[in-house]
Amino acid sequence: MNAFKGIGVALATPFLDDNRIDFESLKRLIDHVISGGVDYLVALGTTGEAATLSTSEKAQVLQACVEYNRGRVPLMLGLGGNATQKLLDEIEATDFYGVASILSVSPYYNKPTQEGIIAHFKALADVSPVPLVLYNIPGRTMSNLTARTTLTLSHHPNIVGIKEASGNLEQCMQITASMPKDFLLISGDDLLTKPILSIGGAGVISVLANALPATFKTLIEGDSKSSLEAAYSLLELNSLMYLEGNPVGLKNLLLHQGIITSDQVRLPLLRASKELSQKIYQVLPR
Repeated sequence: MNAFKGIGVALATPFLDDNRIDFESLKRLIDHVISGGVDYLVALGTTGEAATLSTSEKAQVLQACVEYNRGRVPLMLGLGGNATQKLLDEIEATDFYGVASILSVSPYYNKPTQEGIIAHFKALADVSPVPLVLYNIPGRTMSNLTARTTLTLSHHPNIVGIKEASGNLEQCMQITASMPKDFLLISGDDLLTKPILSIGGAGVISVLANALPATFKTLIEGDSKSSLEAAYSLLELNSLMYLEGNPVGLKNLLLHQGIITSDQVRLPLLRASKELSQKIYQVLPR
């Protein structure tokens, strides 16, 4: 699982102003992050607006990511939800050519017990043709994968890691203290990357690495001084990314950088307000 150490980038899905997928911008974005030094790609997650893509659009985006990546780095596929059987059917129907792993968010809205969460992920891992990475983000799902639940699942032979976005470093420490040696704790929060690395984490699946892959390369691989400087450089910009929802701020940043041609997002999200766009431009690294 060395493939998923270091920098993973939660790819945005660029849109044209008419809401169609902008495949040219997607290709440009993939080339940008790979040339900037990311270690793997993550397609069709929250930042990729998978929630507002149709089934056929998801298949098109995945196919495009495989084609544009050209095998240069591993590709992780976001595939999660709150209906277990529906996900099992989706796994069966998915073409996993070029896909190295699944990233699957904990079931949301239903508020299952920890035992239900364990049963859900075991069912997915049992049938998945590729390894599974768990995704814990209580702010979106309204339920937390406890350290005990994560450690229980870590012993499944097809569950290889967790993207932890709980913001709870004590919980992360409980995981790293007892997890199998080949299990991966991955930061799901850009600003907590350094603290999570310090307790035995494997890296980050990053939003801002779409725009600033080289900064994350320094953060992960630089000496102590340059790494800390890179982390601090993200402070002001990171807070702007989420003021109006993810990936609203990120897409506006990518537009300012000339990587995508429009910062269009899909309803119920709205593209960045003029005020937010101005703030992002003012702190944009140059």
